Amino acid sequence: MKAFNYLLLTFIVLSCKDQSPTNVFIPVAATNISSFEIQNPIDNDTILYFKDFKSSYVDQRNLEIWLPQGYPLTGVDYKLLYMHDGQNVFNKTSSNYGKAWEIDEKMDSLSIINAIEPTIVVTTWSHPKKRMNEYMPQQPKELTQSKFAKSELKKNTGYDQLYSDEYLKFVTSEVLPFVRKQFQVSEEPKDNIIMGSSMGGLISLYAMIEYPRTFGNVGCLSTHWPVPYLGEAFIESLPETIPQSKNHRIYFDYGTETLDKDYEPYQLRVDSMFIEKGYTSVNYRSIKFEGHEHDENYWKQRVAPALVYLLN
Repeated sequence: MKAFNYLLLTFIVLSCKDQSPTNVFIPVAATNISSFEIQNPIDNDTILYFKDFKSSYVDQRNLEIWLPQGYPLTGVDYKLLYMHDGQNVFNKTSSNYGKAWEIDEKMDSLSIINAIEPTIVVTTWSHPKKRMNEYMPQQPKELTQSKFAKSELKKNTGYDQLYSDEYLKFVTSEVLPFVRKQFQVSEEPKDNIIMGSSMGGLISLYAMIEYPRTFGNVGCLSTHWPVPYLGEAFIESLPETIPQSKNHRIYFDYGTETLDKDYEPYQLRVDSMFIEKGYTSVNYRSIKFEGHEHDENYWKQRVAPALVYLLN
């Protein structure tokens, strides 16, 4: 990770107990990441904020890491939950719509009652203009790289190609090695979980497909299957690309209102594909939430059971 040896990163340590709609990120120190270390157990669950984390694959972006109270426990290799759209994960003031998952509060509550195994949360912010291009799977390759696909992408996003392969290289070749070097985490696939909503659900599933020996468990909330042209092709490619069920655990869900109202037919097709691959109720869940909308407030309401399922 020589690309980060000289990188100055600004971090913020925030007690999750103090989060409120008026909180804003105010850098308190500049630290060379090569010397960054937490030596003593922390008294409160904590968010570390690294500004403009650089990459050789994608545009630089902010990185946030949540640590549970008491980290680091002696002799414990923590699970790692990676989440997309980091600006919406913890703090309402940094979010796109003034709404956040408030995952720090969920994790803190579940950790206190030992409902989940010791876990840290890692999240990177999405690109403000390239989110769709970075989160739409490049599968099948021949279609996503076709002239028609490039033309449609250019017309709809301003960019004529997808960058999801580069984004996943960023995650697996840059972010995860950095986290593994600096923090006390397990490298076992069963302990590395990736989760997202909407387009974040698509890229999470794609991450497991492309890196099955990195990510054992996957959470996909309100997965946005009906992407014009590309979405249907991705679904049709799944029977040939879904990893074997032995070493994986998958969680899907969807609501019935706003964008989510269109998802059920797609999700049922995908469910049947996973069942055909040997997935059962032990390692596969797909849940419908009546009345739920395509919205962080609803994902916040229902994420706790998904966390318990994926982090144990």
